This record gives sequence, C-alpha cells and structure tokens, in this order.
Amino acid sequence: MQGVKAKPQPDSRFMTPGIDGFGFQGHPHPFSAEQARAWVIPFGFEKTVSYGGGTRRGPAMAIRASHEVEMFDEYLWREPFYDFGVATFHEPEIPQDHQAALDLLTSYAQETVDAGKFPLMIGGEHSLTPAVIKVMAAKYPKLTILQFDAHGDLRDEFRGDRLSHANAMRRSLDYPNVNLVAVGIRSISMDEIPFWEANQNRIKTFFAKDKRSWTPQQIADAVGTGPVYITFDIDAFDSSLMPATGTPEPGGLFWDEALDILQAVTAKAQIVGADVVELAPHDAHHACDYITAKLIYKILTMSLCK
Repeated sequence: MQGVKAKPQPDSRFMTPGIDGFGFQGHPHPFSAEQARAWVIPFGFEKTVSYGGGTRRGPAMAIRASHEVEMFDEYLWREPFYDFGVATFHEPEIPQDHQAALDLLTSYAQETVDAGKFPLMIGGEHSLTPAVIKVMAAKYPKLTILQFDAHGDLRDEFRGDRLSHANAMRRSLDYPNVNLVAVGIRSISMDEIPFWEANQNRIKTFFAKDKRSWTPQQIADAVGTGPVYITFDIDAFDSSLMPATGTPEPGGLFWDEALDILQAVTAKAQIVGADVVELAPHDAHHACDYITAKLIYKILTMSLCK
C-alpha cells in the first residue's frame, strides 16, 4: 500500500535477539546493527597455541556466559548497555590457513570501523590482534595499544612461525605509528629482550613483579589520551582466578586490580577498539567463562560511557 513503510529486515550477518541466542549480553533489545554503537566479532581461531588448547571455543562460551551477566553497572549506577547497544556477528567459518584467517578478521574489523562502530573482537588465540591493529593503524596517525598479558609476545618468530600467538605484539609493532603499554607481564624470553631494550621509546612495560610499586594512574599517564586499543589476554589474570587459558601464569592481576587500571585509562583516553583473547573453556571452570564475559561488558561500558 502506498505510504506504508516496509518493516526493516534484520541483517542476517548478525545474531538476532530472541531468535538465535541473542548474541553478546543475551537480552532482547531494540537495537539494530545500524543503531548499535558496538559490534562484537566472535573469532575462535586456534592454530599456534603452545601448551593447553581450546581457544576455538572461547567466543561461543563467553557469549553464552554473557547471558547471565547483569546489565546494571555499580560504577555508573544504571544499565549502560542501553546507552550504546551491541550487535554480534555470527561467527564466520574460519579458514585453517593462518594468513587467510587473519585477512578474514581484518575484513570484519574494516567493515566495523567503516560503519563508525566500536570493534570488540573475542578470540581465539592472541595471534589475531595484529589483524585488527592493521585497520586501526591505518585509521589513526598515532595509536597506543594497552596490552594486558602474562607474556611479552615480542618474539619475531616462535618455532619458525612469524604469525604465532607469541609474536602478537611484535607484529602489531611492525606498524611504525603504533606504541605499546604492557601490563602484568611476568613471562618473557631472552629472545625478546634485545627488541624490548631497543624500543624503549615505543614500549612501556609494567611488570607484574612490580605491581606493589606502580599505580593505575601511572599506567593511565603512560597510555595517554588516545587513540587507544585495548588487547586483554586473559592470562593477565592470576592463574588462581583464570586457570582456563592455554598458558596460565602465577603472580598475575586480580579482578579489582584490572578494573582499577581500566577505570583510570578509560577516564582520560579515547578507546577506539578492543579484544579479549585466549579463553580456553574447561567444564570444571565455568566461572572463567563468566569472568571473561563480565570483563568484556566492563570494557564496553568503560570505553563507551564516560
């Protein structure tokens, strides 16, 4: 009938609230992909993990756990989810060829950035991060990565592979306009030290062994005002809190410590994207799925709701 607008059809690239698991956060909501400010990219690629496996299931289990995360935020004293809205891509069929998988993720990140949305990638192993940084480094003349991690990830190659999860930050720093602030590091190899020492103008590291002597504000000052991309390898958490990851390390961050840092950084910086990687779900540790989901929601909330 003339004058009657057709009802908009849901975008089949995204999970539809109420039909196929709701996507991240798990609540029916009024946001279309076009209206949502954040697009979540589940990408369970796993190929180069060097100890425990299972990261391919990380995105699905984090999204499933997110359905149980309360939307009310005790810092903002409201439900900030409705301030920004989230649309979640269906997880794609991921090629087993490593470079092809990275190229596919780059295309998702590029589409998200071109649409003016906040990209939040859920991995999968940490080798995925440079695929998103490729897009961010092209968009911003200067970009700072805030890395939460147990490991330096600064090797040029690991076991003959330059695309390994152990090279994630080295490949990200291949872009000359990218700087790095790393937090929680407590496992680094001799192979990484020469590069680390030669690039102190681009790399600032807050080692876990020194966490009693540094403050969240010092980290925020090192990060600056942005643009900032957050990459959170969940093995940054202490192994007692986060055993469900491929290479758990003792001596790491605890929940309140990580949130204090995120609060300090997001209060002053322009956060332009994020990823959370390396969850390796384990049936005996379902709390780890929930912690990961709540962390993702906190990152979205702190980044998008000043």
